[in-house]
Amino acid sequence: MPKSIFWSRTDTAGSEQVLLDDGRGLVARGTLLAVDPIPWTARYQLTTAPDWTTARVEVEVEGSGWLRRVTLERATGRWRVTTAEQGDLDRALTAAGHPRAGLPGTDDPDRLADALDVDLSGSPLFNALPVHRLGLPAEPADMPRRITVAWVLLPGLEVVPAEQIYTGLGPGRVRFASGTFTADIDLDADGYVVRYPGLAERIDPR
Repeated sequence: MPKSIFWSRTDTAGSEQVLLDDGRGLVARGTLLAVDPIPWTARYQLTTAPDWTTARVEVEVEGSGWLRRVTLERATGRWRVTTAEQGDLDRALTAAGHPRAGLPGTDDPDRLADALDVDLSGSPLFNALPVHRLGLPAEPADMPRRITVAWVLLPGLEVVPAEQIYTGLGPGRVRFASGTFTADIDLDADGYVVRYPGLAERIDPR
C-alpha cells in the first residue's frame, strides 16, 4: 500500500490509521480504536470499483469478551450482507451502563438498494468515497448532492440506510449533512479528510 494516513479522534479518545492504494479506485485496510461506549478495536478492508462505488467492505470489531464481523458485497445492483459473532457485546454494554447494540448486519439487504457508498461510523476515510465518486473537488461550489449510504454502526456493526448530503464549498472543503448534523470538512489535495470538526483531525509525521 503506497499511502498511509493517521487521524486522532476529537470526540473521544481514539484514532484511525489506514494504508491505501488509490491508483484505480481505492483499496484500503485500516484500524480504528476508541474507548466509547466501551473500549473496542475495529479492523476493516475496503475495495471500490474504478469509479469509487463501493464493491466490498469487511469489518471486524473486538472488545473484552466479544467479537463481531460484517461483510458487505455489492454486485448487479444488490448488496449481500453476512455476519458472525463470538461472545456477548450486549452483556459488556449493559454491564457498563449502556444500551444494547442492534444486531450486526441487516435483516433486509434490499433496504440498501440505493446505496453506492458505505460509511463506517467514526471513520474519516469513508468520507473520501462520495467525495471522489461525485467529483466534488471539481464541481461548482454550493451544489448539494443527496445520497444514500449503507451506514455501518460501531461497535455493534448494525447496517442501516442513511441519507446524507455532500456540498462542495470550493477547493479543499465540503459540507457534510445528515439529519440535523452538519460539518464543514477540510480536505487535502487528494480528497482525504484533514479536519472533520467534532470527529477527527489528521496527524502527519513530524
